[in-house]
Amino acid sequence: MIHSLKEYCALLVRYLRPHRGKLLLLAVLLVGGTGLQAAVPLAIRYFIDTATAQGALSQLYLAALLFLAGGFVSQLLPALSTYVGEDISWRATNRLRSDLTSHVLRLDMSFHNARTTGELIERIDGDVTKLANFFSAFAVRLLGSFLWALGIVIALAWVDWRLGLALAVFIVIYLVASSRVYGRAVSRWHAESENRAELYGYLGDRVPGIKDIRTSGAVEYVMRGFHSVLRDTFKALVRACKAEAVGIYVAHMTWFLAYAAALALGIFLFQREEITIGSVYLILHYLESIRSPITQVVSEIEDLQRARASIARVRELLAVHSALADGKRSLPPDAGLSVQLDRVSFSYHANNRVLGDISLDISAGRAVGVLGRTGSGKTTLSRLLFRLYDPDRGAIRLNGVDLRDLSLGHLRRRLGMVTQDVQLFQATVRDNLTLFDPHVGDDRILENLERLGLGRWYGALPRGLDTELAADGGGFSAGEAQLFAFARVFLKDPRLVILDEATSRLDPDTERLIEKAVEGLVAGRTALIIAHRLATVQRLDDIVILERGRIEECGERKSLMADPHSRFSRLLQTGLEEALA
Repeated sequence: MIHSLKEYCALLVRYLRPHRGKLLLLAVLLVGGTGLQAAVPLAIRYFIDTATAQGALSQLYLAALLFLAGGFVSQLLPALSTYVGEDISWRATNRLRSDLTSHVLRLDMSFHNARTTGELIERIDGDVTKLANFFSAFAVRLLGSFLWALGIVIALAWVDWRLGLALAVFIVIYLVASSRVYGRAVSRWHAESENRAELYGYLGDRVPGIKDIRTSGAVEYVMRGFHSVLRDTFKALVRACKAEAVGIYVAHMTWFLAYAAALALGIFLFQREEITIGSVYLILHYLESIRSPITQVVSEIEDLQRARASIARVRELLAVHSALADGKRSLPPDAGLSVQLDRVSFSYHANNRVLGDISLDISAGRAVGVLGRTGSGKTTLSRLLFRLYDPDRGAIRLNGVDLRDLSLGHLRRRLGMVTQDVQLFQATVRDNLTLFDPHVGDDRILENLERLGLGRWYGALPRGLDTELAADGGGFSAGEAQLFAFARVFLKDPRLVILDEATSRLDPDTERLIEKAVEGLVAGRTALIIAHRLATVQRLDDIVILERGRIEECGERKSLMADPHSRFSRLLQTGLEEALA
């Protein structure tokens, strides 16, 4: 518990520091509201004692006026403090979500391969949502409840020191006993949290593949798995709730005994004429008033115990470091890029080498075709160039500079890639094309759409560049989506272009539509083109053929075509698509 509190306090300090002014205002509102709430019952006590003693009517009016005014202000200040606290909470948790999302996006692909989408969503949103209570409600209520209890103890001690001491002892005993009872539920809430993360992970894996699940007749199998995970989550929740219910029962019994003891003490002191009847009312009123804040303290501590796993996972996620250390160097902005692979080896898993001892030199401005069967390492090569992974051995250099020495942001701005799968976002056409870069002008966007033959498609959009697109690419054919991806690369204007079988989903008419555009994209740039189609290969300068992660053949395209003994020449005779299937 102490360790969790330290972790929580560390998060509080980090994300509440920018809101120091609002925190000071919140403290003033809390202290003022608590003081008034503790003082208002004193006016009632004065009213009762004055009426009992048949005091002056003006004194009764004064007591009633003070009660009404104090009651109004004491209700207004907590409302203001709640508003300020929630404002701080949303700002702090949104910053935490932003930091987690940014952090996750910068982690290497091995991290993402080891985790499901649903699990990451639960970490970034689910766990942070649980902690939102602690950025506002926990701090506000815990501090407010403590001040409220302290104020009541002081008020009762002012009436009679024995009353204040008795209440203070009761509060300490109640908090210690309740914490121990509720603490037994901690492990069960941890288990419930882990089961829920597993549930979200299961859904995150299956929902994106809903089309394949339906077409392959796997709906019943998926539902059986879902019911199994859901059943385990439900059982874990029931076990945790049962443990919590025991604590609630103990709390109710404790307060029942406290009321009985307070009433007995009040009657005893009144009969000895040591306190007035108004003071007896004050004892019962304060005990009833303090029940809610003290119960709230226990509830907040219980929630903190329940959220220990969330706090630990958030800190654990922030503590993960990418296996790809960011470099510092950059390259001249307009310089062409040459590529050198120096004895590069790579494997995704141990004992499963994908690339082995590859050396390759690509001059700036050359268009190189990479051919090979599925699994030969073509796509892996493109991922290494983008530095989604680092080689296990060897080095990849651009203009003689090791990729590991270059800034990741700078590197990826200099490279552009089009793949078979096009990711569309639920956003406007403009944002999908520019990838949310506000500095790209509309004229440049429209020019590139016309260049790619998308002018007619653009003309049919109801709101032009402001038209909203569906996240699943609804309304797009496969060819249009591919052209959309080409438009993105044109707007990026990279120095090195990678086409990873980017035309494999295009029909012949659409492919012809972008032939000239691709030639324009490749012209003056270094290009690495992974392809199966003859039409794509014919625009290349050099050919590299991969086989089982090694370079089987490499050379100038025209020379290889002219050599009847070359592997490339035989592939052309057989047919690229058939030979490389």
